[in-house]
Amino acid sequence: MIAGKRILIIGGGISGMCAAIELRKRGMHVDLVELDPQWRVYGAGITLSGPTLRAFARVGVAQDIMTHGSCADGLDAFTAEGLPIGQLPTPRIAGPDIPGVGGILRPILARILREHTLASGTAVRCGVSFSKFKEAADSIRVDFSDGRSEPYDLVIGADGLQSAVRAALFPDAPAPHYTGQGSWRAVVPRPAPLARAQMYMGRSVKAGINPVSKDEMYMFVTERRESPDHIDEALWAGELRGILKEFGGLIGEIREGLGAQSRILYRPFYAVLLPPPWHRGRVVLIGDAAHATTPHLASGAGIGVEDAVVLAEELERSTDLDLALTAFTQRRYERCRMVVENSLALGDMERRNAPREQHEQLMRTTMAALLAPI
Repeated sequence: MIAGKRILIIGGGISGMCAAIELRKRGMHVDLVELDPQWRVYGAGITLSGPTLRAFARVGVAQDIMTHGSCADGLDAFTAEGLPIGQLPTPRIAGPDIPGVGGILRPILARILREHTLASGTAVRCGVSFSKFKEAADSIRVDFSDGRSEPYDLVIGADGLQSAVRAALFPDAPAPHYTGQGSWRAVVPRPAPLARAQMYMGRSVKAGINPVSKDEMYMFVTERRESPDHIDEALWAGELRGILKEFGGLIGEIREGLGAQSRILYRPFYAVLLPPPWHRGRVVLIGDAAHATTPHLASGAGIGVEDAVVLAEELERSTDLDLALTAFTQRRYERCRMVVENSLALGDMERRNAPREQHEQLMRTTMAALLAPI
């Protein structure tokens, strides 16, 4: 067991915070640095699949998510016009008391994880990042942007899609690439009768609704865009109303209520998959720094949380750091590759208006594979 070691985590997002919590459970000293001085999070809601809820349960935050978010069993599917297609089952793989799918506002999830990270005893510094690594025989020295310099046994890069750690560690690694789609999200009031998530299948646009609390839900929409051009925020409501013109049902009702007051967010989709290994020397990458994906399988955050759990397990299991980091990548790569590549394939099917049966088959087989233990 690599216990009592000094570990630095660079990045205070979902993966970084979960890694800190898991490592502190095993008695390791953990420092976490976050570039944003306010340790903020951007985004609307996040869908939590069964495997993602299972990973959060391992970290110890699933009950908080259920309290401050919304969880249910099943997902209702509709045509664009709002006609029912059927219900998709969502097995309770996180435990008998945890429903099969959920949703929560990203800022609320970040607050939960921050509270657990600080309670774990992790030493957090905000407004700070690294400037240089220098490996020695038995440690790695990190120079920080605030002028400090500290030795560590391991550095974990959890700094997201545009990872500076990845760029420093693997300068020839593939860069994140635009996938040809963008995502619209809007946080809106939740009607009392809405029991669980809904999905609406349009001709070239897919839209969905997911409750995120007792009185709020968020709508998510994916659409084809040839380039990731900037869209002025003042135009977001009008753009989104136009994209949703073919939809009826609850999506149509939401569309009619969109205006300048609406809480809308647009983001283009980017993805990256780093080939193995995910470590070099005493530095390892987790989460979006190694495998950023699109949300078509609602698994991007989940596989990042799984990374945190598996890395902590391997560090606990081995007394040899290189063997532990190699075992971590071996356990994670194929599962993460499947999520990234199949999410991109689902997006491509949407862009090409492929037959719905192809889309549903790939979705079913991938979600079944994700039920396997991590």
